[in-house]
Amino acid sequence: MEFALTEEQRAIQDLAQQIFRDQATPKRVAEIEAGSEHIDRDLWHHLATASLLGAALPEEFGGSNLGLFELCLVIEEAGRNVAPVPLVPVLLLAALPIAQFGSAEQKQAYLPRIASGEALLTAALVEPASTDAARPRTTARRDGSHWRLDGEKICVPIGQIAERILVPARTDDGGVAVFLLDPTAPGVSREGQWGTNREPQARLVLSGVRVADGDLLGTPQQGAEIIRWIEERAALGLCALQLGIAEQALRLTAEYTSTRKQFDRAIGSFQGVALRAADGYIDVEAMRSIYWEAAWRLTEGLPASAEIGAAKWWACMAGHRVVHTAQHLHGGIGADVEYPIHRYFLWAKQVELLLGGANKQLARLGAALQSI
Repeated sequence: MEFALTEEQRAIQDLAQQIFRDQATPKRVAEIEAGSEHIDRDLWHHLATASLLGAALPEEFGGSNLGLFELCLVIEEAGRNVAPVPLVPVLLLAALPIAQFGSAEQKQAYLPRIASGEALLTAALVEPASTDAARPRTTARRDGSHWRLDGEKICVPIGQIAERILVPARTDDGGVAVFLLDPTAPGVSREGQWGTNREPQARLVLSGVRVADGDLLGTPQQGAEIIRWIEERAALGLCALQLGIAEQALRLTAEYTSTRKQFDRAIGSFQGVALRAADGYIDVEAMRSIYWEAAWRLTEGLPASAEIGAAKWWACMAGHRVVHTAQHLHGGIGADVEYPIHRYFLWAKQVELLLGGANKQLARLGAALQSI
């Protein structure tokens, strides 16, 4: 594994850094949060114009045909600016799976419009009574030339405004299929929800929704495989987001403790403050190295489940420690919900929830080691 970025990767990172720094200012993010949609459409347009939304998509569909790691570098920059744009839902939960498993018609219908910023898609992987997306309770039954979907999905990112939603459902033969659902179709009920970081989500209730064969992603037997494929890449995207969040929270804390004075000295010169900041730096670098290794193994076609699990644990545990440190070292102002550092805390907690929490990842890693 090469730990240095290539010239091309550095260029992508620099471009993303410039766009997010210029567009996702604290004032702008606060304005978007005060709105009704909670998505910065102007920033999304800038990312599309810079060809960053299509970074990992095939060239024939308007993409740059780069890899997952290059996309994760863009997501890192989104985390550093806690930018309200749905990179993980649109690109990792929807666009990449369509590029990998979709039919020629599905790819042509959606991928160019995703790359141009026109179409927003997502996936519904969470159910209130199921902890495994590959074993959904939502059902899909044959109804003549169509499928009939019944069930409930919750915490669907951008589910209120998505044009299509990838929905896993259990078939009559016990298999799992994934459908490209039109959320405006008869039988679909949508209710708005909000994440810890004010991310727009939705609850979907499906009652006899008819879906055509042309909206089936892959084959009816591929659903579990597709979901596991999505979960691995989405986990890496969330780890990249958490790295950006934690690293920038620590940078903001370093700036604050270098200028905030007590007893005529910058508080950053106090040993207790310096030690906590140093621990935070170690956590950030550990998060980076293990997530990079997991991304490299996945893109090289090597077994990566253990590395992805370890990256998720570090993102949950170390991310939690770093943002707590950042808020504590800001003192009383760190508790001000309108002060920028509080936003990093909320985003880090949201990522931790999406990844399942540190204890869950540790239990899975322990079970994997026990089975060797």
